[in-house]
Amino acid sequence: MIRLYGALVGLSLIWGLSFVFMKWLLEPAGIWGVVFIRTLAGAIILLPVVLRKTTHSAKKLPIKWLLITGFFNCGLAWGLISLSETVIQSNTASILNATTPIWTGLIGFFLFSYRLNKQQWLGILIGFFGILVLMDFQVGHLFGTQFVGIGTMVLAAICYGLSGQLTKRYLSGVGVATITFFTLITGAATGLVGVLLTEPINVAQLLEPKPIFAILGLGCLGSGFGQLIYFYLNKNGSPEFAATVTYLIPASAMVWGYILHNEPVTPNLIIGLLIIFAGVYLSSKKKRIKEKISSIQRKEASR
Repeated sequence: MIRLYGALVGLSLIWGLSFVFMKWLLEPAGIWGVVFIRTLAGAIILLPVVLRKTTHSAKKLPIKWLLITGFFNCGLAWGLISLSETVIQSNTASILNATTPIWTGLIGFFLFSYRLNKQQWLGILIGFFGILVLMDFQVGHLFGTQFVGIGTMVLAAICYGLSGQLTKRYLSGVGVATITFFTLITGAATGLVGVLLTEPINVAQLLEPKPIFAILGLGCLGSGFGQLIYFYLNKNGSPEFAATVTYLIPASAMVWGYILHNEPVTPNLIIGLLIIFAGVYLSSKKKRIKEKISSIQRKEASR
C-alpha cells in the first residue's frame, strides 16, 4: 500500500511539473512545437511497451476513433494548453484542467444521452462557480480580447472530456498502452502540421540545457513514464484510486510554479481550487458508485 501511495504522489509531482515544463518550451518551440515535441518523445518511450503488450493486429484496431480521440486528447487539447500558458500562470492552468470530469459529465449528457442526477448537476454548478472565482468574476474576459488564457484552458478541458467519452464508447476493447501510443502519434502529427503552418521551432535555443530538460520532463517523464505509473495504479490499485491524482496535480503545480517560476499563490487560486474540487467530487460521485457496483457484479459472476 505504501508503494501505491508513493506512486500516486510521484505521478502528481510529474504531471504537475508538466505545466511548468510547457512554459520553458514555449519560447524555443512555439505553441505547436511544444505539442509536437512532447507527443513524439512520449510515443518513442512507449513504443517498446506497445510492441510487447499489444494483442491487436492493425486491421482490427478502430483506427478512425483512435485518430479522432488522439486529435482531441493530445493534439488540440495540448495546443490549447500551450496557448493558455502564454497568458496565465501554470498553477491556474492546472486548476482549470481539473474541471475535466465536470465537462466529461456534461458531454455525456448532451451527446451520449447519459443521465445526471440532482447531485451531479449541483456539482457542475459548483464547479462553474469555482471557475468564476478564479476569474475574479470578470465573465467578460471569456468573450473579449482576453479569451486566450482561461477561455482556451476551459476549451482544453472540454477536449479532454470529449476524448474521455469517445474512449469509453468506441475504444473499450483496445488496450490502454495501445490507445496512449496512437493518441500520442496523432498528437505529434497535429503538432507538426501546426508548426508548418505557424512558427518554426528554434533548434538552436531548443538545444540549450533548460529546453532539453523540459523535453525530457514533458515527453519522456510526463507522457511516457507518467503513463506507465498511471497503468500501475490502475492495475495494482483501482481505476478510482488512480483517478484521485486529479486532485493532487493542481497542488503540485502550485508548488512547482512557486519554486521554479516564483508564481504567486493568491487567495483566489486556493478558494477556486477548493470549490472546483467540491464540484468535481459531487459531479463524479455517482459514476464511481456505479463502477464499484459493476466491479462487484463481475466478481460475483466469475465465481
